[in-house]
Amino acid sequence: MRVDGEGAEAFAEVLGRFGHQGVSLEQDGIAPDTWDADEVPAPQQLILRAYFPDDDQLEFTKGRLEAALGHMRLMYPMPAPQYRRVEDADWAEAWKAHYQPARIGKRLLIRPSWIEVEARAGDIEIALDPGMAFGTGTHPTTQLCLEALEDVIQPAHDVLDLGCGSGILAIAAAKLGASRVLALDMDNLALDATRENAAANNVAHQVLVERGSLESVLGSARRFDLALVNILARIILEMTAQGLGEILRPGGVGVFSGIIDTKAAEVEAGLRRAGLRPYRRRQSGDWVAIEATRSMN
Repeated sequence: MRVDGEGAEAFAEVLGRFGHQGVSLEQDGIAPDTWDADEVPAPQQLILRAYFPDDDQLEFTKGRLEAALGHMRLMYPMPAPQYRRVEDADWAEAWKAHYQPARIGKRLLIRPSWIEVEARAGDIEIALDPGMAFGTGTHPTTQLCLEALEDVIQPAHDVLDLGCGSGILAIAAAKLGASRVLALDMDNLALDATRENAAANNVAHQVLVERGSLESVLGSARRFDLALVNILARIILEMTAQGLGEILRPGGVGVFSGIIDTKAAEVEAGLRRAGLRPYRRRQSGDWVAIEATRSMN
């Protein structure tokens, strides 16, 4: 159903009575890569989707739904719903067909754990099964972070991966020579994925995975040579006001990604206020990663 913003909640409630495992709500006309809430205009039209088993109860369910919607239309005019049959599939596995090996930077080879690839001499191979966590290495924000990581990491660095997702950045840091990596996330699925992927890549002894956030780092005495923060411009800006610069040792480097190019200057200004000096931008399409250092003073 295509509805306006005013009627969306009421119609979603009706669909939710009959649909299987909830209702999805999408803002019509918004690109999938628009992650930052500041970039999204106020909704003019929303798309509601509900799914129903195609079984012997289908026509009965549709009849009850139409009756409920009919009562609502007496008070709030709305277009009729559109129905479409969806072919059955194992949706939890279907995305894997689109996840293919990728070479990133000079030496990094990222591959799905279920696909074998012949490595070249000098390749640093990371086998990954992200599960439901963020980070396959295919999105420009992650690729920019990996490219920066490969250039800036030094042997024996103490590294923070803030918002670790699948663990791809933490694992790459460990394989590129970090002595210790602290991988933090607030999502239990991400923590499980990171632990499993670190073990599968034989770096579990280097990667400590904990539930946590910027606040938990600031509450400890630990500071880092390198911080990897692949989140969102809006979240990074909030963190700069919360003491983000303090997580780095003097001379330490932060790599900040997940930034749409129109927000890059604003993020750089926020990093300066947090005591960091931006010194390089990397860009891929509309996405930007910013490298910044903390002064030695």
